[in-house]
Amino acid sequence: GGTDSPPRATRVGPMGIDIKAGGRKATKKSGRTAPVSENLYLRLIVKLYRFLARRTDAKFNKVVLKRLFTSKTNRPPMSIKSIAKFMAREGNEGKIAVVVGSVTDDVRFLDVPKLTVCALRFTATARARIVKAGGECLTLDQLAL
Repeated sequence: GGTDSPPRATRVGPMGIDIKAGGRKATKKSGRTAPVSENLYLRLIVKLYRFLARRTDAKFNKVVLKRLFTSKTNRPPMSIKSIAKFMAREGNEGKIAVVVGSVTDDVRFLDVPKLTVCALRFTATARARIVKAGGECLTLDQLAL
């Protein structure tokens, strides 16, 4: 505000905004669309499940793909004990347990039942105990075949 300031430019007519053809999407879809990790094997599995999620109608592949994108804190490990507990439920016999994360051993758990488990990774002891019980350890790419 001094007296020698030039007069302000007055706006003539309403000031408009640029609307892209077809309008703008009000809300952006949040969530990851790719894994942040540069783990080569994870990226290959993502490529595989991207294809499966696109080309098949199974909701399962889309869920697995979504889980593969998550950070490590959102992929908590799961013990053999909790997997066995889930598999002991009604109507789960003979199914394959799929964990997008690590499968760990539980020393408090004494008799491991026969399980077919598919996971991103297994600890050495967990793998040994599942195989010893006559079970099977699969990786996510083996599951897809």
